[in-house]
Amino acid sequence: MNQYRIGIDLGGTKIEIAALGPDGTEVLRHRIPTPGGYRETLEAIAGLVRESESRLEATATVGIGIPGVISPATGLVKNANSIALNGHRFDYDISQALGRTVRVENDADCFALSEATDGAGAGLGVVFGVILGTGCGGGIVMHGRVHQGPHRVAGEWGHTPLPWPRGQEVPGHLCWCGKHGCLETYVAGPSLARDCDGPGALDASGLPGRAAAGDRAAAEALFRHADRLARGLAVVINLLDPDAIVLGGGLSNMDHLYTELPRLIPTHAFSDVIATPILRNKHGDSSGVRGAAWLWPAA
Repeated sequence: MNQYRIGIDLGGTKIEIAALGPDGTEVLRHRIPTPGGYRETLEAIAGLVRESESRLEATATVGIGIPGVISPATGLVKNANSIALNGHRFDYDISQALGRTVRVENDADCFALSEATDGAGAGLGVVFGVILGTGCGGGIVMHGRVHQGPHRVAGEWGHTPLPWPRGQEVPGHLCWCGKHGCLETYVAGPSLARDCDGPGALDASGLPGRAAAGDRAAAEALFRHADRLARGLAVVINLLDPDAIVLGGGLSNMDHLYTELPRLIPTHAFSDVIATPILRNKHGDSSGVRGAAWLWPAA
């Protein structure tokens, strides 16, 4: 029986690896830059696993979170914004490289699994995990298991339309997926930055400080963002009615979301009372890699 679980978070700029002990305690962590090519990425991941197992003096299970999904129809990666992965049999190729089965899931699903297992949503039945960063992702965990769906697109709320659009929000922005008006184009970090500071702006992290200092444009942009986010989450509640919503990604550090969203969501959701907790993640930037490790449940 393997006593260690290795999790890998494969991002566009970095590959992070962590190993968890039997009780979920992190015993090892390392990160390297993501190579440019597909084969180079496979070799880098395999090298990280072998190096980690050498340090552990044990063989571990391996789970990987990727910014896309494996298509059940073709077995190839689809919908990855790290385009080098698209069109490849990534789960098969990395399993072959390591000589064992490797479990691969969407990185937002890994985030949700981490927070549902031993994070902010631990012990709850249904957890919806939200990633608000350079993009907008989501994952669903039901009773300790990732809900994938037959097309592996469950939780992809960032590529649904902005609900109840108003005035200048129509017809919507062009999304990288090829459609107009996706929620991601309104609530992701670069979208918030551009809404306040115009084309070319990418970093929204300073907006709460600016708003607190009296910057009216920043305050108004933050309100529009929270309202749009509330509309999107109201639809999630109408469809899924989760026990909790856990926020992750860079924008999850904005304190006002945890007071504004509970106030705004009930005006849109289809219920007389809405008490869905909006929770700050427990594991921060570690959640994705921890969730990848938890793709292998306790033996």
